Amino acid sequence: MILTVTPNPSLDRTYEVPSLMRGEVLRATSDRMDPGGKGVNVSRAVAAAGHDTLAVLPLGGAPGALVAELLRAEGITVAPVPVTGQTRSNISVAEPDGALTKINAPGPELTSAESEALLATVRAHSADADWIACCGSLPRGLAPEWYAALVARAHEAGARIALDTSGPSLLAALRERPDVVKPNAEELAEAVGRPLKTVGDAVAAAEDLRALGARSVLASLGADGQLLVTGAGAWFGSATVDVVRSNVGAGDASLAGFLAAGGEGPEALAAAVAHGAAAVRLPGSVMPTPADLDPAAVTVTADVPLDRALTEPAP
Repeated sequence: MILTVTPNPSLDRTYEVPSLMRGEVLRATSDRMDPGGKGVNVSRAVAAAGHDTLAVLPLGGAPGALVAELLRAEGITVAPVPVTGQTRSNISVAEPDGALTKINAPGPELTSAESEALLATVRAHSADADWIACCGSLPRGLAPEWYAALVARAHEAGARIALDTSGPSLLAALRERPDVVKPNAEELAEAVGRPLKTVGDAVAAAEDLRALGARSVLASLGADGQLLVTGAGAWFGSATVDVVRSNVGAGDASLAGFLAAGGEGPEALAAAVAHGAAAVRLPGSVMPTPADLDPAAVTVTADVPLDRALTEPAP
């Protein structure tokens, strides 16, 4: 069972438009509404793959009630932590060429009591979890050290931790030795304080995170592929994708595939790449099912192309 923690969930509305023109009235060709947040998407992807998952998240107001309803409709067990503020609502606008414009609301400010209730709820369910995935930005009211406290408590309960966050909250949590951290190229560059121009730069940055406490690093390099760097070595994975429809939640789908496949080694990396590639072919934040996966399109190698330039160098 994979337990997910989403401190700042959302209700996400995605519109597909022929083109985005500033200041004009646009007519969407389709729209959909989904429960959102990185941890929420991991749970949705885990459930779509046929595995058990439980989502722990603070929920408030009508948007929060709708998030819980939508998650339960997808077969996900929800452990809500009631909060006084309203769950945020986000908007995404997708264009046919794959360009995505997002407007993310800040979300509610959690009180100290609500913060502690969230930690206590995670601890109460930790014993039943094979993995705990802690994902996304922290809402107002939670200090950057909040994830570090969560990782420490989960480890005390014997659970393995996957952490997908960035900035000060990532750096603060590294001292508690999360089992997996999952930055993208930009977040990886920010964490080490230098630009990443090649795959080799990304490998070196991942090793830096390991030196700071991460036991392994699963790094998304966008269209270039994914890296897994552990104490046992490094692997590079990529996939052929003909059409990109939406990249919303693709990284979350990758993490779900990785954890569902055991969370270590090249086989888990191959599952991560397959799930991420399948997700970008789907609209909005639809999560892939096993029927959407194309393992034959995935390549994983220990011969990491260190000199390969990144398509979009991380600043």
